[in-house]
Amino acid sequence: MKFLAIIPSRYASTRFPGKPLAEIGGKPMVQHVYERVSQYFAECWVATDDTRIEQAVENFGGRVVMTSAAHRSGTDRCAEALSEIERSTGCRFDVVVNIQGDEPFIAEEHLVKIKDAFTNNDVQIATLVKPFGEGEEITNPNTPKVVVSASGDALYFSRSVIPYLRNVEPGEWQKTHKYLKHIGVYAWRADVLRAVTHLPQGVLELAESLEQLRWLENGYRIKTVEVITETVAVDTPEDLERVAALMSRKF
Repeated sequence: MKFLAIIPSRYASTRFPGKPLAEIGGKPMVQHVYERVSQYFAECWVATDDTRIEQAVENFGGRVVMTSAAHRSGTDRCAEALSEIERSTGCRFDVVVNIQGDEPFIAEEHLVKIKDAFTNNDVQIATLVKPFGEGEEITNPNTPKVVVSASGDALYFSRSVIPYLRNVEPGEWQKTHKYLKHIGVYAWRADVLRAVTHLPQGVLELAESLEQLRWLENGYRIKTVEVITETVAVDTPEDLERVAALMSRKF
């Protein structure tokens, strides 16, 4: 099975413009992500719409593909990148993995488990989930929650707390039930990726602003894989300072 790992990377960001090029330990953040992902995926590419990011990737010897600036999501950018990479290389890929470009310390566990999900030939789409830790706020709408079936397929994603525990005080919910948060690493069979990018937005996605609901609403199955390793994402300049401090302690 041939995997293609894609790191969507945009320069424009409301909270942190130029984030992929922000330096951590003397390297741009996109390089840290690329180097970690390349340890587990022979085919790793950065997909960008900005020549500054393109140049930075080429400078450290990475592979990069230019994509449209009009994409509304990383999924759409991955689909275009897949087509362009297959056209330019002559290779055909079975599975495409979307790696978040703002996680310079993306865990080995995450990369290995998302890949291993496709040992099951029935898996169409896979993503990662993690139990909320003690002290984490399950009511935060910026952290999507997910409920899964007995077989591990996603039933629903929501910004609200799901499930609602009837007859249990909200302050006791996390002590009573294992709530799962969504970790935003996706992988699709190549034909599924091409198909889902042509689906219109549905009422669930419009309500929650979560694109994976479009796939569920149209009958696609999303296999969830539970991980225990925490993510370290960079969304703001303050996050960058925190990550830089973490790196200095680690190395």
